[in-house]
Amino acid sequence: MFMIGLRFHDFRPRPYSSKTALLRIFSKLSLESLLSILLKARPIHCVITAGPTREYFDPVRFLSNPSSGKMGYALAQAALELGCSVDLVSGPVALAPPEGVSFYSFTSAEDLHLIALQLFDKADLFIMTAAVCDQKPACTADHKLKKDGLGQSLAVEPTVDVLASLGARKERQILVGFAAETQAIEENALKKLEGKNLDWIVANPVGGLQGAFESDENIVTLLGRGGDRLCYGPEPKTQIAAWLMDKIMLNLSQS
Repeated sequence: MFMIGLRFHDFRPRPYSSKTALLRIFSKLSLESLLSILLKARPIHCVITAGPTREYFDPVRFLSNPSSGKMGYALAQAALELGCSVDLVSGPVALAPPEGVSFYSFTSAEDLHLIALQLFDKADLFIMTAAVCDQKPACTADHKLKKDGLGQSLAVEPTVDVLASLGARKERQILVGFAAETQAIEENALKKLEGKNLDWIVANPVGGLQGAFESDENIVTLLGRGGDRLCYGPEPKTQIAAWLMDKIMLNLSQS
């Protein structure tokens, strides 16, 4: 049984703020569930990854993706407002970490994998928002390659599958992934949910003003291992984050 750390001050209503979400969560619980929670109270330990990975093929060039980290950082803030203890594991982004998180930084998929393994065993909830580059250069030069030395193709190899690695390792943890897709969005997300042993996956489209990358807004479908399907948006990522935490934390509090 887990407990949401309580912070009952400053409940100013706003659509799907984390503070009003906390009230919604407790309003849906039975008296027996509330008493059980209070008797076993402790903060939920939440690990959230955010931002892109970079895979360098020389000291100044790399393979990557346009993830801004906004969704992951918004989730970290929402988790803090629910009273969770939060580890934020971030790739290279132009954002300041929310005050109160324990902050870790990574560059490559391998960096992220090592940090994730270190933090995973103590996590109650692990949310993998980071956008991992699936391929890396087969060789990395120790000096800047000149134009005439680049050639017409770049040999690549797969990066470590961080989420699948955690899915194979998980025991009591709730593991949440993200699927940013351009087509067959829910179909591809469900394959990822099952194939990587996730509890939840957030499916969202790539591209457009409300696409997954770089936008301030998003539209998401939350898919659960038990068949749940919940949609929300388009809304600002801060509200999307509060809504996601509301749904996931309610599930945690009833487990």
